[in-house]
Amino acid sequence: MQVKITYYLDVASSWCFWAEPAWAALIERYAGRVGFDWKIALMDGASLPTSREQLSWFYRRSGMMMRSPFMLSTDWLEPGVTEYPVRNFVAEAAKDFGVTDDRVRLALAVAALRDRKPADQWDVAAEIGAQAGGLDQTKLLKSARSPAVEARVRASTVEFYALKVTQRPTFVIDSEIGDRAVFSGFATLPPLAAAIDAMLDDAAAYQAHAAHFSSAPAG
Repeated sequence: MQVKITYYLDVASSWCFWAEPAWAALIERYAGRVGFDWKIALMDGASLPTSREQLSWFYRRSGMMMRSPFMLSTDWLEPGVTEYPVRNFVAEAAKDFGVTDDRVRLALAVAALRDRKPADQWDVAAEIGAQAGGLDQTKLLKSARSPAVEARVRASTVEFYALKVTQRPTFVIDSEIGDRAVFSGFATLPPLAAAIDAMLDDAAAYQAHAAHFSSAPAG
């Protein structure tokens, strides 16, 4: 692929939830021309609200900004908890069984943010993920609780912070000619599509140049 986009997320991040239509639109628009990948970036204590009242205020703000006809549920928040690995580990574990698309993580997000289900309990999360991905629940749960899955999630979270950003979603768009664009906190299609279009156009120009000229002369 000439261009690749990597989406850093926490499964139940509200702004990631609001960004999902844009992500789906990108996949449809650039199918076959752009590589798509998502990685977990666990929210930490500094990224989480301290009370349901505060979270409700955030949800009202974001829901109004995104013109949502519904409000997200705050039931998942446990004040004082500094991270929510279960839902994220289950989403990541689904990749071990070939489910690398968005089905499992979206099902977990909807369960937590809309359906008021306790998606941060191991058995509940595994059941939701298995149903969404057509997977064996026992095997999915075993993988989700494995050191290997935790190591991958911890590593991708470190990658996220190495970008020097704090907001989820973060989208990193790379081209094979070395261009990179980082969009942190963006949840709508136009800026992401504009960056991809520009990168595809530049990559095409490099291909045209290669067809007309040899390698650059030595200095």
